[in-house]
Amino acid sequence: MEADGFVRRRRMTAETTGNDPGVAGASAGAEVRWLGGRFWGVSESIVGSLSPRIGSEAELQSVDFTSAAAQDHSDEPDYEGLPQGASTSTHMLAGAVAGIMEHCIMFPVDCVKTRMQSLQPDPAARYRNVMDALRRIVATEGVMRPMRGLNATALGAGPAHALYFASYEKLKKTLSDVIHPGANSHLANGAAGCVATLLHDAVMNPAEVVKQRMQMYNSPYRGVLDCVRAVWHKEGAAAFYRSYTTQLTMNVPFQALHFMTYEYLQELLNPHRQYNPSSHMLSGALAGAIAAAATTPLDVCKTLLNTQESLALSSVASGQGQGAHRHITGLAHAFRTVYRLGGLQGFFKGVQARIIYQMPSTAISWSVYEFFKYGLTKHQHEKRRSQQMEAEL
Repeated sequence: MEADGFVRRRRMTAETTGNDPGVAGASAGAEVRWLGGRFWGVSESIVGSLSPRIGSEAELQSVDFTSAAAQDHSDEPDYEGLPQGASTSTHMLAGAVAGIMEHCIMFPVDCVKTRMQSLQPDPAARYRNVMDALRRIVATEGVMRPMRGLNATALGAGPAHALYFASYEKLKKTLSDVIHPGANSHLANGAAGCVATLLHDAVMNPAEVVKQRMQMYNSPYRGVLDCVRAVWHKEGAAAFYRSYTTQLTMNVPFQALHFMTYEYLQELLNPHRQYNPSSHMLSGALAGAIAAAATTPLDVCKTLLNTQESLALSSVASGQGQGAHRHITGLAHAFRTVYRLGGLQGFFKGVQARIIYQMPSTAISWSVYEFFKYGLTKHQHEKRRSQQMEAEL
C-alpha cells in the first residue's frame, strides 16, 4: 500500500456490552495460533463467516439459557470495537499479512508504474498503457522481470505494516481515553495516524529505494544485496532516506483523503457498520483511486528521488553546466526537475498505472484487515459463550 493507513476503524460511542474481563486476558500466543489456523485453513466455518452480515443466525445465534435468555441480544459481538483481549502481537500479525499481500499481489503493476513515471525513458521503455508495458516487459526481458525487487518489498512491508498496525491501535486508544473518554475522537485518530505513518515510512523507505531501482529499465543491479551495497558505497546511507520527507509529504494528504473517502462510502454502503466484504472492498478501491490520482505529482517526485534516473540527471547537468548537482536532493529540487523536463504533464506521468495499482491494493488491505477484525471479534464471542455455558453447568 502505498501509504499504508488501512487500519482505520471507528471507536464505538455506545457501550460494548460483551467485553468480559476474563476473555480479554486471553494470551497472545493462543490468539496468534488461532488466527493462523483460521486464516490459512479452508474450513466450512471460515467460508460461512464471510457472509455479508455478521449477525447471521447460523453463526451467532445465542445459546438459549433458561436464566440468561434476556441477555442473548446483548451478547452479540461488537464488530466495530476490536476485543480488549487482542494483543499487540495479534495486531502486528494482521497488519503484516495485509501489507505483504497488498504489495506482493500488485507488484507487477507497481513495476509498470515506476517505469511509466520515468521522465526521460529509454526508447525501448516507452509504453502506451499498463497492458502494453506488461506485455513488452515479459516479451523482451522475461516473464519474471516484473517481479524484480519483490523480496525487498516483502521484507520491508511485513515489519512496516506490523509496526503501523500496532502503533496506530495503541496510540489511538491511549489518546482517545485522554482526549474524549468513551467516545470517538477525530483528533486522536489523526494524531495516531500521523505517528504511525512516520514509523511505517521510516521502515519502508529503504525498501522502496531498492525496489524502484531494480524495477527501472536496464537496471544494473544483479539482486537486492548488490543494489544495497552499490547505493551504500556510491551515495552513502543518506540515499536510502533521500525521499523520506517527500514520502511523508505525499502520505499525509493521501491518508487524509483515503480515510475520509472510505468512511463516507461506508456510511452510504454500510451504514450499520456490519461485516460486509463487498462494501469494504468497493469503498477501499474507490478511496484508493481518488487518493492516488490526487497525490500523483508527489509520487512522481518521490520516484525521481529514489531512482536518481540517469538520463534525467544528464539532462539537468547539461542544462546547468559544470556546477550541476550530481544528485537530485529534496522535494523542491525534484519539483523543479520534473517541471523542467516534463512540464505540467510530467507531474502526472504514470497516473493510469498508479490508479490501477492503488485500487486493488487498498481493496485488498481493507478486506484483509476487516477479515481479521471480524475473526478476532467472533473468536472472543465464542469463547465468552463457552465460558457462560460452563458457568451455567
